[in-house]
Amino acid sequence: MTDRAELEAAIEAVLFVASEPIAPGKLLEVFAERERAAAEEALAAVLERYRAAPERGVFAERVAGGVRLATRPDLSPYLRRIFEVTGRNKLSMAALETLAIVAYRQPVTAPEVQELRGVNSKGVLSTLLEHRLVRLAGRKPVVGKPFLYKTTKEFLAHFGLDSVDELPPLEEFEEMLGVELGPGDPGAGASGEEE
Repeated sequence: MTDRAELEAAIEAVLFVASEPIAPGKLLEVFAERERAAAEEALAAVLERYRAAPERGVFAERVAGGVRLATRPDLSPYLRRIFEVTGRNKLSMAALETLAIVAYRQPVTAPEVQELRGVNSKGVLSTLLEHRLVRLAGRKPVVGKPFLYKTTKEFLAHFGLDSVDELPPLEEFEEMLGVELGPGDPGAGASGEEE
């Protein structure tokens, strides 16, 4: 049987390399059936060790139904600089506006997004699909049957949310972006999760 220190190290390593939050049940599947009870205790120990603390740059958080390692928000200036140095792509203002419309009005069609933004948003929606921040959620039962778009778990993880219910009030978000998204209800029939 694997010892406790190795189980904790394995959990840390998995969380470190994971590109998205991992549901605790999925994380425990990494271990043999006979080790899962001990692995569950090891996971609790790792989460305790990585709880948010001022002396740590990294902490464990529960988001989007899973667990991930994240950096302290107050250290973002340092992270922003390293991403500027390495040339990481950021979301454009058009992508942020479109993503906000999808988040607050989901499920929503491309023509509805276009009506709110006043410009064709198909290219931006394609980019958001590629980045896995939105997904197709069926078709609207109207003439032409346009695709419906919803946010994903990756959207929740990207913005540090556990659900779309945690989105700031629409008015606050519109003020921050300087756009009007129209009336909407965050979470109205939308979980932001993939089905």
